[in-house]
Amino acid sequence: MSQEYRIPATPNVISPSPTPSEAGDPSGSYFPPTTRSAARHAATSSAIEEEEDSDLDTGGRPRARSRSPKPSLTKRRASGLPKRARQNSFPVQKSKPLIPNGAPNGHLSPDSARESFGSSAWRAISRSPSPLGLIPIHRHWRTFVHKHEVPRKLLHVSIGFFTLFLYTRGAQTGQIHPWLLGTLIPVASVDVLRHRFEGFNRAYIRVCGALMRETEVKERYNGVIWYLLGTWVALRFFPKDVGVLAVMLLSWCDTAASTFGRLYGRYTPRVRKGKSLAGSLAALIVGCSTAWLFYGYFVPTYWGFEEDFMFQKRLSLPDSMRLTLGYVDQAACTVTGWAAVGLMGLWSGLAASASELVDVFGLDDNVTIPILSAVGLWGFLKAFG
Repeated sequence: MSQEYRIPATPNVISPSPTPSEAGDPSGSYFPPTTRSAARHAATSSAIEEEEDSDLDTGGRPRARSRSPKPSLTKRRASGLPKRARQNSFPVQKSKPLIPNGAPNGHLSPDSARESFGSSAWRAISRSPSPLGLIPIHRHWRTFVHKHEVPRKLLHVSIGFFTLFLYTRGAQTGQIHPWLLGTLIPVASVDVLRHRFEGFNRAYIRVCGALMRETEVKERYNGVIWYLLGTWVALRFFPKDVGVLAVMLLSWCDTAASTFGRLYGRYTPRVRKGKSLAGSLAALIVGCSTAWLFYGYFVPTYWGFEEDFMFQKRLSLPDSMRLTLGYVDQAACTVTGWAAVGLMGLWSGLAASASELVDVFGLDDNVTIPILSAVGLWGFLKAFG
């Protein structure tokens, strides 16, 4: 039994490490494996030994320390790329200094707004009509005064109601336009002075800032000047009904186009820069309603169709156009009554919308709308009245 399950003898294992006699063999027949840490330790110890030997060569006096930097012995991460390739693969960039939260950076300061004058930078980046920061009241009432321009629009709209009130009181255009010219001259003179004297300009802004746009602080003249000039031209050089209607179109159509254009212009196509289809349609509707209300209610109710009115509630084709179309009877090409009022109202809306849309050499809307509207009404009545 013991012979069948006999335990084998312990085998003789030859160790791969050298014996003490082989490790000290000067013949160099055996070289043990060397790790990176062992090689680094050997290099450090050899460097120290060389420094000690160099001290002995100088007669026992320590050698002065070299001013040249010693080679760095820091550990470098192993990589398959060369040293120069590893340095260039990830360039080190200096980080910008952090600005604490809430600290001013100058982007929306009044100085940055002044630098943008003379360019269209502000109009390209903002839907607001002018930059923010030049008029103190605009900073305190950003929505009421700056964004929606409520005081400015109230003044704009009130001129139309005041014109209609003067008409119901029997005032004639010859009595009104001298007062407009007398107001225009001092207002324009004051505006010229404020652009020349900075101190006077600051005092002017404190008083009239709620009615101004911030582009009018340095770059442009006050819109009141152009408003007075446009109404003076319409009442001075055109018939009474045409001049009165042109002033009301300026007062109400321009305000409607601006209001609805800002509210709904983003949802409609842009007709031209700064003008949307929503604003043009609003001007068209308000213009038609204004003419229908004026010729359909106020004129018959108060003073009737006076002799100096260009529209006498009658429209007809010109003789040349009538004969070209083959109509001999004049009555067949003539409309009167409410049909004529309806056509006149439709043309007034088209004239107001077109005058609000076009750009005449960059002039202000307050001067182009009444003049172009009056020209359009006068031309239409001259041909078909």
